[in-house]
Amino acid sequence: MALSLILIAIVIFLIAYVTYGAWLCKKWGIDPKRKTPAHTMSDGVDYVPAKTPVLLGHHFASIAGAGPIVGPIAAAMFGWLPVFLWIIIGSIFVGGVHDMGALFASIRHGGKSLGNIIDENLGKSGKKLFSIFAWLTLLLVVAAFTNIVAGTFVATPAVATTSILFIIIAIVFGLAVNRGGVGLIPATIVGVALIALSIWLGLRFPLVLSMNTWIVIILVYIFIASTAPVWILLQPRDYLNSYLLYAMLAGAILGLIMYRPNIVAPAVVGFNVNGSYMFPILFVTVACGAISGFHSLVSSGTTAKQLNSEKDVKPIGYGSMLIEGILAVVALITAVYIGADKLGSLGSATNVFADGVGTFMTAIGINKDIGTTFIALSISAFALTSLDTATRLGRFVFQEYFEDKNKDVQTSPLTNRFVATGITVVLGGLLTVAGYEKVWPIFGSANQLLAALALLTLAVWLKKEGKSNKMATIPMIFMVCVTLVALAQLVQANIVASNYILVFFGVVLFVLALVFMKQSYKVLFKKESKIQ
Repeated sequence: MALSLILIAIVIFLIAYVTYGAWLCKKWGIDPKRKTPAHTMSDGVDYVPAKTPVLLGHHFASIAGAGPIVGPIAAAMFGWLPVFLWIIIGSIFVGGVHDMGALFASIRHGGKSLGNIIDENLGKSGKKLFSIFAWLTLLLVVAAFTNIVAGTFVATPAVATTSILFIIIAIVFGLAVNRGGVGLIPATIVGVALIALSIWLGLRFPLVLSMNTWIVIILVYIFIASTAPVWILLQPRDYLNSYLLYAMLAGAILGLIMYRPNIVAPAVVGFNVNGSYMFPILFVTVACGAISGFHSLVSSGTTAKQLNSEKDVKPIGYGSMLIEGILAVVALITAVYIGADKLGSLGSATNVFADGVGTFMTAIGINKDIGTTFIALSISAFALTSLDTATRLGRFVFQEYFEDKNKDVQTSPLTNRFVATGITVVLGGLLTVAGYEKVWPIFGSANQLLAALALLTLAVWLKKEGKSNKMATIPMIFMVCVTLVALAQLVQANIVASNYILVFFGVVLFVLALVFMKQSYKVLFKKESKIQ
């Protein structure tokens, strides 16, 4: 049965890519002959055209992280069937549209983030609210992933060595391809081989440092990585990083075909599981496995500024979400084939995934310990990728908030990339030390609210462009309902628990959603001009 799930998912996703993906391109008027911002606004730092496989690697590695692994495994408490169905339906009709739409809307707005798109289509008040919300959400991501990566380096020093070597390899790769004239294919072969070597060296020479030391090092690193030109580190590192994920997926799928595990968990456990209701908790928990607001920030933040041609919108925007859906299905299978008893003994979701895929890979002749270690190292590499991508996105949102679009030359120091990055990194670091755990429980709802607002922005823009927007409006309405119900439940639960910090943030997000709905209604249904 487990083998059937992954094969069904792959076939359905392939059909969706060829049919629904092509239909979206036609409806939106994607034009390969039209120059993208990467060319018209090229600056050698952020706006740098990238080849399709390179940008696909960056985008996929940035949006994947640990989200599509943790979410489906946690949501499996409701049973494998509802999780599987939501991954399939969500990836095709919700997450895929969301990611591809955010990318397309951004390149048609000069590679700007969703905040600027909202400014042009809903007004300044909408932009200000969205930008503040997005930036605070990114601060939370920076704090959480700094803690996670530092904790991983302390617990598994081999990962620290590998990660540092990986960064060096990426810089050399970027210089060789972009400045040294080395071809992408030979550079890739050498780069992937060096990654394998770095994993081996990491296991042989683990780097042991304290938690606080790693936090400082990581904060310094993300400042440098987020201000450096994308071609020297971000593009090559994420491109090479994607091969780890491809290898992990290939090993998992081949292992599933040969191992043929049986699913022992029930298809459906119930609508109410230990006080958690399938609606909306399932749709908030699966998150990146079907739709995630963070994806829209990546699409309209770093990816849009590197898109070489509009023909790449479909494979990068839509295709990446479908690949992530496959990863989510693999993660689900690792949870439901072993049963609840063993699931609890393995600890975290990433441990469950590493143990499961490591077991499957034994069927193709790979030692379980080696396979499990490789999977764990790969997940850690993705966490670091998501961390510095989130930092760069935080810098973009911060800069755009203070930009005066009526001036060609920005005079405010807050629009300077070093100042904006420094503020983002320092505040993210302080939140790491102060304890992001205090507000982290609200992140799931905040992330899905971000997705709903991104779909809302897409629907409004398409309407004003005279294009069909039902493909964005319908999933937007669903995600708004999910978010509002989830926030209401969160506020109610934390009032009972006297956790008034979460109550405050929950109420603020709830009101924010209502404000955006009101503003958008006037554009979507009453045909009024934008609100200032």
